Amino acid sequence: MTWPVDRGVFELGDLAVERGGTITDARLSWQAHGTLNEARDNLVVYPCSYGATADDLAWLIGPDGVLDPGRWFVVVPDMFSNGRSSSASAQPDWPAVVTAADNVRAQHRLVTEHFGVSTVAAVYGFSMGGIQAYHWAALHPDLVQRAIVVCGSARTADHNKVFLSGLLRILEAAPEHLGGGRFSAEPTAALRAFGHVYAGWGLSQDFYRAGLYRTVLGAPDLETYLVRDWETGFPLPAADLYAQAQTWVHADISAAEHDGDLPRALEAIRARVLLLPGETDLYFRVADNAAELPHLADAELRPIPSIWGHRAGAPHPDANADDHAFLRAAVREWLDR
Repeated sequence: MTWPVDRGVFELGDLAVERGGTITDARLSWQAHGTLNEARDNLVVYPCSYGATADDLAWLIGPDGVLDPGRWFVVVPDMFSNGRSSSASAQPDWPAVVTAADNVRAQHRLVTEHFGVSTVAAVYGFSMGGIQAYHWAALHPDLVQRAIVVCGSARTADHNKVFLSGLLRILEAAPEHLGGGRFSAEPTAALRAFGHVYAGWGLSQDFYRAGLYRTVLGAPDLETYLVRDWETGFPLPAADLYAQAQTWVHADISAAEHDGDLPRALEAIRARVLLLPGETDLYFRVADNAAELPHLADAELRPIPSIWGHRAGAPHPDANADDHAFLRAAVREWLDR
């Protein structure tokens, strides 16, 4: 079965960002699945995760998928520095930090100015997409009806920052690094190391203990799996990986408008929020979402019972049918409310 798919680029002009600096001639690439109805009230925003593009996320959309384009008009905005929207690798004076809030403010302009909607049925996001979903609900409480946060959080936790610090220090240690996330050439060896470190965090100890990289993913041994799936798992330029990691480090829904008071920022959210952390996720922990839950007016916490770690939140049905079925059922039930 097919459905309408559209693509475009929304021109934002010179975009000043909240931590200082400007994205020159800012451009927001987007992809849309389905049809916007006459009432213009069926739009779902689906922001990108780390290193991903709209094309990378399309597998989740379909009549039998998590988001049904027969019912919803699913708009997937490409995050800044993913190579499709304006990116650090293409602008020499890229700001030191482009925040999740900066991304969401640009996406808000796309949704309201280009698509002409005055209500967002839902924002659905995984990982950094979940961070952006939280920011949507916090920054635009009168616009967003539902927020679905899959393996994400309202503020990047300290332990999560330790993981990201390791990735940033690998890139900074490369001989090609010029400072500030700029590179004289692609740091090939550093990017290989980057992938190996990420592999230890993206999937749980239980995943490796069970040998699912062999039995499910088809690698003959661990080294082959790491080389095949992780050494080339991040095709973006190093400058973009660095910039997006900075976005992740500084994510905090309370930073801009609530003076760092996270409970107050959570209490201001009016959307109905579904929190879907992975039980074995190593950096977006169930405990972080559990701590957020009491401050949300209308929310539910449903951990994904899985040993796939962070990847439980992005379960392709061909490889991880159980987690996909759990996610599909939970999201569809929430969207029906």
